[in-house]
Amino acid sequence: PIKNRSWPNNTITKSPSWCSVDLRDGNQALPVPMTIEQKLDFFEMLVKIGFKEIEVGYPSSNDTEYAFVRKLIEENRIPKDVKIQVLSQARENLVIKTMKALQGAGGAVFHLYNATSPVQRKFTFNKSKSELIEMATQGVKNVKKHLPLAGTTKIQLEYSPEDFSSTESDFAVEICSAVFSEWQPTAENPLIINLPSTVEMNTPNVYADQIEWMIKHLDNRESIILSVHPHNDRGTGVAAAELALLAGADRV
Repeated sequence: PIKNRSWPNNTITKSPSWCSVDLRDGNQALPVPMTIEQKLDFFEMLVKIGFKEIEVGYPSSNDTEYAFVRKLIEENRIPKDVKIQVLSQARENLVIKTMKALQGAGGAVFHLYNATSPVQRKFTFNKSKSELIEMATQGVKNVKKHLPLAGTTKIQLEYSPEDFSSTESDFAVEICSAVFSEWQPTAENPLIINLPSTVEMNTPNVYADQIEWMIKHLDNRESIILSVHPHNDRGTGVAAAELALLAGADRV
């Protein structure tokens, strides 16, 4: 429940930051994932469209994903004004491989995630809330520990409580705040907190309420880029994104 919600009276007055995740999240959804050549064609199309942030893959998941990221970097295919993004789970061996994939990139977003909902806590991890927070903060420690593996690449951290839409809002704030405290971002190099409707289980106004509630309860807002990642299970992903922007989100 949220009292005195303000988003219904707001107006969208500027564009959000746009990050395309087609090459990662979209590719994972395909029965037959794209080849390196197909991903390259898609990447070049996204650059031509005008995206300045592109999540290019999940390099620790398989050789194709890793090789694609290396191809982009080694062949200088990333424009200077485009920042690539890669996804990784919090496990140390995956963090290490992901950092190695980023060597030589000008700048990159390291997107770290773990599931947080009651169902995932019980059936996927069999862990308590405190154990999930420890998993998230240990992931951040792994990123910090292995930053040298990325060489001169400037790393920005993004954290997603994976199934935010079905996570208790107070716990979502707690785990995101723990990640913030461990990473210690600044206004000059903010932490991206990404809040997905991994399963679109509510109407868009409920998602907007969740986003506004989070913004009201997260400290150090000037050092946070609040990002939303609306899925489209109910066919209202665009509406959810628009109402989330009214609620104060900075990035889609």
